[in-house]
Amino acid sequence: MSTVRAAGLLVYRPIKDGFEYLLLQASYPPHHWTPPKGHVDPGEDEWTAALRETKEEAGITSDQLEIDKGFNYIQKYVANGEPKTVAYWIAKLIKPMEVTLSHEHQKMQWLGLEESIALSKFKEMEEMLRAADKYLKEKASKE
Repeated sequence: MSTVRAAGLLVYRPIKDGFEYLLLQASYPPHHWTPPKGHVDPGEDEWTAALRETKEEAGITSDQLEIDKGFNYIQKYVANGEPKTVAYWIAKLIKPMEVTLSHEHQKMQWLGLEESIALSKFKEMEEMLRAADKYLKEKASKE
């Protein structure tokens, strides 16, 4: 059985006491919340898919982001009976802008760490969000 591959960007913005993360709610059941992400197309690598999916799902292009390739998190889990990997990088939104949702999503929210974890519900998403938040806080403390 081949592994389903997906990729995305965890888009964040700094706030007074930490960071807020962009989560999108799927327009199909079970209406789960995730950062912008999607399947890797044939002949495409995860990095290219992450950029494409972020543009398609949230209307955010790479020139609107400060992407940090130093953080690359790979989730591994089983979805619909098939093994799946999702590669995430983190990206800071450079300036405030309207998020433009595709037909695949019905809502979006900017949320702090704990709110993001509560809304996303999945253990793999909690682990990735905590790792990203820790990475960003450590990086900020060195600047």
